[in-house]
Amino acid sequence: MSSYMYQLIAIIFYMVIMLVIGWYAYKRTANLNDYMLGGRSFGPAVTALSAGAADMSGWLLMGLPGAIYVAGLVEAWIAIGLTLGAYLNYVLVAPRLRVYTQVSSDSITIPSFLESRLKDKSRLLRIASGIIILVFFTFYVSSGMVAGGKFFMSSFDVNYHTGMLIVAAVVIAYTFFGGFMAVTYTDFVQGLTMFLALLLVPIFGLVLTGGFAETAASIREVNPDALSLVKGATIAGVISSVAWGLGYFGQPHIIVRFMAIKSVKEMKSARRIGIGWMALSLFGAIATALVGIAYFHQNTGAELVDAETVFIALGQIIFHPFLAGFMLAAVLAAIMSTISSQLIVTSSALVEDLYKVVLKTDATDKQYVFLGRMAVLVVSLIAIALAWPNNESILKLVSFAWAGFGGAFGPIILLSLYWRKLTASGALWGMVAGAVTVFVWGSIDALSDALYEIVPGFLICLVVAYVVSLMTYRPNAEIDKEFYDAMEILKKER
Repeated sequence: MSSYMYQLIAIIFYMVIMLVIGWYAYKRTANLNDYMLGGRSFGPAVTALSAGAADMSGWLLMGLPGAIYVAGLVEAWIAIGLTLGAYLNYVLVAPRLRVYTQVSSDSITIPSFLESRLKDKSRLLRIASGIIILVFFTFYVSSGMVAGGKFFMSSFDVNYHTGMLIVAAVVIAYTFFGGFMAVTYTDFVQGLTMFLALLLVPIFGLVLTGGFAETAASIREVNPDALSLVKGATIAGVISSVAWGLGYFGQPHIIVRFMAIKSVKEMKSARRIGIGWMALSLFGAIATALVGIAYFHQNTGAELVDAETVFIALGQIIFHPFLAGFMLAAVLAAIMSTISSQLIVTSSALVEDLYKVVLKTDATDKQYVFLGRMAVLVVSLIAIALAWPNNESILKLVSFAWAGFGGAFGPIILLSLYWRKLTASGALWGMVAGAVTVFVWGSIDALSDALYEIVPGFLICLVVAYVVSLMTYRPNAEIDKEFYDAMEILKKER
């Protein structure tokens, strides 16, 4: 049997597991709350690993190793910023958001929570939030489609468009039928797969490159500064990279996991599992790139066509074709987990925050679940169309969408959880100002090359929201009661 057949069997086996989980979730999905939030029934391990898998995407196994392979450890500042940001997200956002979303009308989406929390009668805040989610997530899903196409092209020499359509078909299938529960359980399995693969590839790769000393020597021959965090770095560059951590506070597909955990008591365990998973996975991704530099330098006959496929290439070189297939499945897991998470959040925004609010139609839960599934399909088709030309790098697409959410939602989420005087007008204008800043700044190469667009977007959103809230604040007994009730419940559950 050829190596391609072994790898293909492993990939098919993995995809079948994802579809089975999707079917299992479909049978347990009875209403819109189940479809959009899984009935708030998940434990700490599932919450943590599904949040991590939803977070990292193909960037973890393709984008980050590719950047390190090309430029060295100077690109690792992004990983440092992300780890710090994820930790603070678990500490500052997770417990309060879990309690507050339930106290405030049992909200199941971020836009519905903001509307309820701020008692916005105009509904403009919810609509604006839904539109921002729709726009930036379409770009984000598109990055996953690009990664899927590249994956099959580099792994099986399959046409880019064919590979992209295969990935899209499987993800759409289990997300379409199983909703949030399918997305969360598949993300859990995918998180475990990614974790094991990211540890095994660099460990076995080190054996091939001669151990730590020999590997380091080979890396320095290629690039003397590759093992330095500071050589070639600029202050603005480090700030831009570390600022990726700011994005966590505003990522709907990540923080929605905090809303779905069983209770606040589970959050500490989730944090330990999640941050441990993340730190080791990021370390594995960086180590994979460094081992790759050494290997392809030592073996002049071997050639790496695309730096973003270094993990895939090493997995195929190191392991038996069947095991290499599971290494490849890890890449597919990273890609698919994020696409599915983004699709379900976009679906919820379209149905819960735009369709229900704008059209104001009465429908049964069954009809809303059907509309949610149609939304998954429509957004997927648009993302496929955007990804079709294959002319953008994965990291560029991800960074733009990440900045969009971090700049538009991050400060608003923090202020809504910690500042009683945040107003609907302050949140709306801050959100719009942050999103527009990111969009404009990120579209001008001279600005985005100098400073990552999340920094000005986050700061402008924060300042505008604060100033406008001070100007428009009026005491509201209902808001005050919910705030104090949430804090009391939080104190008891802790």
